[in-house]
Amino acid sequence: MADSRPKILLLGKIVHAHSTWQSLSELGELVAPTATSREEFLKECRDGRLDGVVAAYRTFDSVAITGMIDEEVVNALPNSLKYLAHCGAGYDQVDVHACSARNPPIRVSNTPTAVDDATADVNMFLIIGALRNFNYGMAALREGKWRGQPQPILGHDPQGKVLGILGMGGIGRNLKKKAEAFGMKVVYHNRRQLSEELSEGAQYVTFDKLLSISDVISLNLPLNKNTHHIISKSEFAKMKDGVVIVNTARGAVIDEAALVEALDNDKVYSAGLDVFEEEPKIHPGLVRNPRVLLVPHMGTWTVETQTAMEEWAIGNVRDALQTGKLKSPVPEQADL
Repeated sequence: MADSRPKILLLGKIVHAHSTWQSLSELGELVAPTATSREEFLKECRDGRLDGVVAAYRTFDSVAITGMIDEEVVNALPNSLKYLAHCGAGYDQVDVHACSARNPPIRVSNTPTAVDDATADVNMFLIIGALRNFNYGMAALREGKWRGQPQPILGHDPQGKVLGILGMGGIGRNLKKKAEAFGMKVVYHNRRQLSEELSEGAQYVTFDKLLSISDVISLNLPLNKNTHHIISKSEFAKMKDGVVIVNTARGAVIDEAALVEALDNDKVYSAGLDVFEEEPKIHPGLVRNPRVLLVPHMGTWTVETQTAMEEWAIGNVRDALQTGKLKSPVPEQADL
């Protein structure tokens, strides 16, 4: 006898929270696509093989199967689909506007606070490493040249430096506490000023002022049409000479070609990057520059954090099926 319960679609893989995922079988039938490409996935949807799916869980890596969740995919997904639980804080692979515009709409959630500690830890690692110019020495050491010939230029201490945080969400606020433990002074810019309770004493400044007064600028904002290349050639011109740039958000919030130019002309002293515009491809100007500390998108690369992300996203699916509401809907759908 066929299972008449709602279907729950898995896009990607569960790596850690297997038992929690299996527990959803109490609420519906767990299914997965057979497709291995976007073309096959679209055909599977249009042929009706995913009909009855009410909620879907997706991972960052599932883009290899579906491609971007854009208007074409949204319109091909079964009409039964009401909820899309993304496993991750950043959800730029999902066109939320297209999900909201569909009838019925697809409600989207992410895992906003599960990533805060791990990402801010990497953020602080990149700040210290870029300030101290550690990458130059580490690369020379592996080549058997000790500190290098010539020796690296002297680095800088974090104490007393102004850290400008662009985007004071959960990761930015977590970073603020860590940076203050190193004696840094924190200013921030957001779409809107935070309450005193949330900002915890960090000074709110305009975008241009943050650019002009910061010794270190950290990008901690989501990627969307408004933030794409928010840091480019004109923004670098407004910064202090010798500024340090750190990015753990999404690669395309920085114009990488403009960053390479700013590094080459010494406008930017050094950079620490965990994300890149065309991952896994890296701009050759970043690779060749020894003052750039590069990490291959490992901001959440811990057992604890990835488990917490999976548990959180699965919890969104459970809440959706049991209550009709997502625990953490994305901000763009707060009023949906």
